[in-house]
Amino acid sequence: MSLDEHHYALTVRWTGNLGAGTSSYRGYSRDHDVEIPGLPVLRGSADPAFHGDRRRYNPEQLLLAALSQCHMLSFLHVAVKHGVVVTAYEDRAEGLMRTNRDGSGQFESVTLKPLVTVAGQAAPQLLEELHAEANKLCFIARSVNFPVLHEPTAVVEPA
Repeated sequence: MSLDEHHYALTVRWTGNLGAGTSSYRGYSRDHDVEIPGLPVLRGSADPAFHGDRRRYNPEQLLLAALSQCHMLSFLHVAVKHGVVVTAYEDRAEGLMRTNRDGSGQFESVTLKPLVTVAGQAAPQLLEELHAEANKLCFIARSVNFPVLHEPTAVVEPA
């Protein structure tokens, strides 16, 4: 049961009408803007494989980014709870999406590969448990219908 509700709102505005709208499949741009009040406009498009602009973010990249960000923020939270001091965090996340013959598609999996630097001693087993706990807390990971896998690496800074 949810204790609190959090509502999010944004505007996605298609900017790709090249003059004839969607009169043909290749006759329009997939460009669009994601607008959130008070923040810079995020310029989006489709993946280049789907006639998008490679200079703009695509939804698949943003889904992967959301999963990576959410896990990192959840991990930092559980690290504090368990007295683990994180001094650096970097994730080289990867996602696998498959397309189907009917034009649909879906993500099959995402693998997060966080490199976490901690101060002092922290048992590798504890860090694995913190990643598992973070995965259970991550709002985005809990919302997707594909596995979010983890291949963490830890670096321990001398105290």
